Amino acid sequence: MTALTWAVRLIIFVFLVVFAAQNTDPVSLRLLPGQIWQAPLVLALLAFFVGGVILGALSLLGVIFRQRREISRLKKDAARKPPLPNIEIPPAV
Repeated sequence: MTALTWAVRLIIFVFLVVFAAQNTDPVSLRLLPGQIWQAPLVLALLAFFVGGVILGALSLLGVIFRQRREISRLKKDAARKPPLPNIEIPPAV
C-alpha cells in the first residue's frame, strides 16, 4: 500500500513540475490602483493558492475553539455526576 501511495505522490509531483515549467510567462496583476505586481504565472497561482489555504484554515478556528469549549464543559459535567452503581448481571445459562 505504501508503494502505491508513493507512486501517486510521484505522479502528482511530476505533474506539478511540468505545469510549473510550462507556465513561466510573466503576468501583471493590478491589486490596488497604481500598484502592479509582475511575476511568473506559476508564482502568482501558488501565492493565491496559499492565501486561500490560510483563509480557509482561519475560518475553521472559530468552530474548533467552540468544539473544544463544548468538550471541556461536557467532561466537567461528566466528572460532577456520581458514577453509576455496579449492577451484576447473572450469567446466561
